[in-house]
Amino acid sequence: MTAPTAGPRTITTVPPPPRRGLRSPYLGATGRLALAIIGLAILLAALAPLLAPADPNHGDLLAPFAPPSIEHWLGTDATGRDIASRLMYGAQTSLLGPAAIVLLSLVVGIPLALAAAWHGGVVAFVITRALDIVFAIPGLLLAILAVSLFGPGLWPAVIALAVAYLPYVGKLTMTAAEQERRLPYVDALSVQGQSVVKIAGVHLLRNLAPVIAGQATITFAYALIDLASLSFLGLAVQAPTADWGVLMSDRDAILQGHPGQVLAAGTLVVTTVLSLFVLGARLSGDKPTRRRSTRLLRPRTSEGGSR
Repeated sequence: MTAPTAGPRTITTVPPPPRRGLRSPYLGATGRLALAIIGLAILLAALAPLLAPADPNHGDLLAPFAPPSIEHWLGTDATGRDIASRLMYGAQTSLLGPAAIVLLSLVVGIPLALAAAWHGGVVAFVITRALDIVFAIPGLLLAILAVSLFGPGLWPAVIALAVAYLPYVGKLTMTAAEQERRLPYVDALSVQGQSVVKIAGVHLLRNLAPVIAGQATITFAYALIDLASLSFLGLAVQAPTADWGVLMSDRDAILQGHPGQVLAAGTLVVTTVLSLFVLGARLSGDKPTRRRSTRLLRPRTSEGGSR
């Protein structure tokens, strides 16, 4: 009588976590065009000192509202300042402010969202309720309140809007992280002994990158609109500093029949914002042939409705 032989041993291996990230986002023709326009605006801001034909704040009172020429590509304003130079330098503050808003909201919102999605329970309840409280306050109203307390300027408006946009980044990231948290690879990494910080901060965050990038791009677009609106009202960037919102507030030029500066600044704002919307939709995985699977959160106006 022979002893039974053991069957072949099977070794189960833990599959590596999926790596989605942003390595091959679907852009398409419109997405590439939007990316080119945004890149052109960034280059315009970065190379303004080299490309601008004149000092943006130097005026010539003897040449008000001069027509376009070789010396003044788009003409001059009421005080003889070169419009093209002011548009180029205005791109710096017009893009720097929204970038700071997005950066602050991401730095604070992503860790809060990951902590709530990972721990759940009381931690998630407290973070969610705190975001709900901030979510109930319209961003422009919060910015106006900050300006009334600390005075007009770019940075009070930037900090206030960063706080106002925090729920949009935090809530979307939290929802996506909760779904990602349930996938098998997360439990496999925990069994392997990897720390919570590494799992959440490396693997989860990398796979959430498309959603976060899409929401950040949309947030950038709305922040640009809000800061331009506040500068237009004289609550953020102050004249005579070159800024697209400040340039659009030149009412005297319109009344005197010279709307070129206002139209040029408004065209730059609209073109940049539309490009950011298109790029944000593409980064989040939205293709023209299907509906979006992830709904990006849109900031609300001061009336409380969605834009």
